[in-house]
Order: sequence, then structure tokens, then C-alpha cells
Amino acid sequence: MVSCARRIAIVARSVRLVPTLPAATLLAAALVLTACGGGVHGTPGGSGVRDPYFPKAGNGGYDVTHYGLRLAYDPDAHHLTGTATLTARAAKDLSAFNLDLLGMEVEKVTVGGETARWNRAGQELTVRPHDDIGRDETFRVTVRYSGAPETVTDPDGSQEGWLRTTDGVLALGEPTGSMAWFPGNHHPSDKAAYDLTVTVPQGLRAVSNGELRSETTARGRTTSTWHMARPMASYLATVAIGRFGISRSRAGNLAVYTAVDPAEAAASRAVLGRIPEVLRWAERRFGPYPFSSTGAIVDRAASVGYALETQTRPVFPGAPDITLLVHEFAHQWYGDSVTPKSWRDMWLNEGFATYAEWLWEEDHGGDSAQETFDALYSGEYFDTEEAGEEIWDFPPADPPSAARISDPPVYWRGAMVLQKVRQAVGDDRFFSMLRGWAAEYRYGNADTADFTAYVEQRAPGADVEGVWDEWLYGEEKPGRS
Repeated sequence: MVSCARRIAIVARSVRLVPTLPAATLLAAALVLTACGGGVHGTPGGSGVRDPYFPKAGNGGYDVTHYGLRLAYDPDAHHLTGTATLTARAAKDLSAFNLDLLGMEVEKVTVGGETARWNRAGQELTVRPHDDIGRDETFRVTVRYSGAPETVTDPDGSQEGWLRTTDGVLALGEPTGSMAWFPGNHHPSDKAAYDLTVTVPQGLRAVSNGELRSETTARGRTTSTWHMARPMASYLATVAIGRFGISRSRAGNLAVYTAVDPAEAAASRAVLGRIPEVLRWAERRFGPYPFSSTGAIVDRAASVGYALETQTRPVFPGAPDITLLVHEFAHQWYGDSVTPKSWRDMWLNEGFATYAEWLWEEDHGGDSAQETFDALYSGEYFDTEEAGEEIWDFPPADPPSAARISDPPVYWRGAMVLQKVRQAVGDDRFFSMLRGWAAEYRYGNADTADFTAYVEQRAPGADVEGVWDEWLYGEEKPGRS
């Protein structure tokens, strides 16, 4: 594949060497230069949304409402071919706009069916449409691209993006890795519906979010089409390609679709069989399940040391235990349906999901949430004193850097904040709040200020100011009260 820069160099050299080129050839040369991005002189909507930890993530000026992704992947060649069609609404007048795309070779961009000019700078793909786009106008941009998708190393050293496995690939996107395999507005504040079609060599399966609409095999290739109707942040999108064992069942009215690497099948069977039980319990605690299908993906990826709450179908890098299953399923309410406005609000994902683990134990004959809280506070919960001290390193609502948004305070101290709220407002009101919070911001975004205001509104007169000052934002370990 000849890169855009390489095409420009070839054409420019040809024009210099042959000064008597005919007009048609000169016109073709100009078109090549233009399509490759020379002359993007409009006012972009914004090359980022100023996230406190990932300032270049996302893009300003528009909101995506739908992604249509058509992908073909050859694992042996490690080559991905993609066509991404984004439907978006302009939030202001746009003469240009940005998409996030890391690596890959952009071959063509159109807006409204007309060829658009574009250029690349790092993860930014700046697009200059043929005609300016007016505020509130709905527009459609299509990007054709190909190449070898990258594995992304996060600030904390973990890996995401396009992760190769023994028999395929696992695409994970938290916080920014989704831009390694499709162009888009890659920030949790912009959620959209998805339709994703993936073609892979026969014998492999492609599993994604939502419902499987079709799966066909022809001429040695298998094509699967997936539909995710409810809004989804791009970091929650996934594609798993491999030789999976597939199980289809029901949990009440929900379709349950699980894909398991055969090497993990025996170890996973009992826990995955409890998905209906976990969902029934979670609905009692958190309210109606927010999506129309569920399930899990269990794969083997040596470079992945974490599970991820990919929407409707959490990913596990090996057989999960029941606690991890509960945690990732709780995220379907807290994180997937109610999504943080920025990565500073990560505790609204992880604190809630960790607290769900405590509630599961409390409801199934284990320690109460208060007993877990007390063990954490006293330092007796973890095996080492060092691990026990880590939860006090910083306040859960204000991680000090991008490298620490998934550190212990976000999980454990975040859950302790919820237990302190429970103490302050009482059980009846607290559990009503858990369900109400999931309902109030269903399919939307929320931040920490939204949560504190919500609690104060639903529990007028409750003494929660100290909870916010000492437990949520306090720099030091709070005094025992």
C-alpha cells in the first residue's frame, strides 16, 4: 500500500521532471494532492474535548449518532480493511472537523457522498468537506482505510487497542484504544448506536456487542453482522475474532450469547451458567437491565491482564470467578448505561461495580458491606500492609494523572464513599438511590457533580457534606466516625 505522503512525493516529482505534462495529468496530480489533505484550511470543530487526562481524545463541534463499520481481517497477514460510516449532528457551523484514528492508512474520505479533503497529524484525521456544514445539520462521513492495527500501551503500562491472540484478535478500547481500529469521536462523552459487519477466514468467528443479526459463509470467508441499538461509548465497543465455542440461551426475556475459547470452556462453564442468577439479583438491586441482550466473551490474550465491561458482552482474559462476573455485569448499569462525562469520573464506574461485589457477598451469606468497609479501613482486608495503604494514595474523584485512573483508590475508596452515603441516608433511601441513579441517567453521561447533587436532592437534610469533603475529595485518610 502506497501512503498518502508517498503518493504526494511521486506526483510532485513527476510534475517537476516532466514540465510539459498535458492538462488532464496536471489536474489528476492536483486531485491527488487535494485528496491527501493539502489545503484543509477550514475551522475544525476541535481536535479534542479537553479531557483532564486525555486532552486529544474526542473531538469538538459534532455528536455522532451512529457508526456503521465494515471490517475484514486476515489474522495471518495481520491486515485490516475497513470502511467506517459515521452519522453525526453538527453542534455548530463546521467548515472542517476532526476524527480520532491511530495508525492505519486512509485511502478515501467522503462527506455527504462527495470526496472530501483531509490530512493526518498523529491521532487526528482532519476532514474538510466539499460544502460547509451548518449548525444542527445531520451529515454522514465515510472513511475507507486499511493496514496493520496497533496495540496501544496505556499510561499505566497496560495494553489495549488491537490485541493479537493465538487464533485471532481481541479489540479493547479503554480508555483510548478503539481509535486503533476505527475512526471516530473517541471520548466517553459522545455515545452512539453501532452496526458492525466483520469478515474473517472460514473457521473463525467474529463476536461483538449487541445482537447478532446474521452470519454467513461463502468462498472461504465468514461474515457476521452485529447491531447495538442503545448508545455506546466507543471504549465499550469490542471485536473478538477466534475459534470460539458459542452458547445461546435465555435469561428471562434476554438473549444470552457467550463466546468462549475452547481452552477456557471447562473452567468457565459453571460461572457463566450463573449469568441468569446474577442478572436477577442485579435487577433487584439496580433496576431493569438496560439492554436487550447479554452474555460474555472469554478469550486467551497473553498481553491482557484485566477484564473489561464491553457493552452487553463483557470480556474476560480467562475463566472468571463469580466476583469478577458480578463486577463486570454491574458495569452494564454503572459505566455502560450511565457513562462518565470524562475520565476524571472513573470512580462512578469502578466504585459502583466494586460496591456491587460487596452487596453480592452481603446478600449471599458473606461479609456485609460494612464489614468489608471496616476491614479496608483497618488495613486487614489485603494480605500486605502496603496494599492496604494504597487505597489512601489520592481521593477517588481526583486521580493525579492518566496513569492512575484505574488505581486502588478509584475502586476501593470509591466503594467506601458509597458505604458512607448508605450510612448517612439509611438503607431504604440508599437502595432507592442506586436504582434511581441508574434510571435518571440511563443511556446518558454523568459526572461527580451530578452524583453529589443527586444524593443531596434525594436525601434533603442528610449529613453528606463530610462524605464529599473527606471521603470523595479528601487528600488524607479520613478519621473514623
